Amino acid sequence: MTSFRMEQWPFYWMTQFTGSYLRRIELGLKGIGLDIPRWRVLMSLRGREALSVSEIADHAIVKLPTMTKIIQRMQAENLVIAEQSPTDGRVTEVRLTSQGHEAGEKAWAVANRIYRRAFEEVTETEIADLNVLLRKITANLAD
Repeated sequence: MTSFRMEQWPFYWMTQFTGSYLRRIELGLKGIGLDIPRWRVLMSLRGREALSVSEIADHAIVKLPTMTKIIQRMQAENLVIAEQSPTDGRVTEVRLTSQGHEAGEKAWAVANRIYRRAFEEVTETEIADLNVLLRKITANLAD
């Protein structure tokens, strides 16, 4: 039996990275009056006209009922508009309001600062390779 060494297990490092990243992003977002659930919605909608609640939930890796509640809170805060799809009455489409766009830009600035720090000594090629590798691993784990 081979001995287990945590430091040689990729999931250890992915968990370490994710934990460090989330602590930093949470602190940065707090300074602009946002939290991680709202940030995930804002980033999912960044550069898009609209997404369905279920698409946002998939991007954010959040269960649909939880995402529905997050969207409802954000709608009450005038960050998003959630309306029935004109083409499919079963689908609720979400769009950013002008306040949502503004909050999204502030959130993007926070996230971008953290991104630059995290990858300051990493080449563009290494980032591209990492993205390919993470996509493959994610696909291997898909249901």
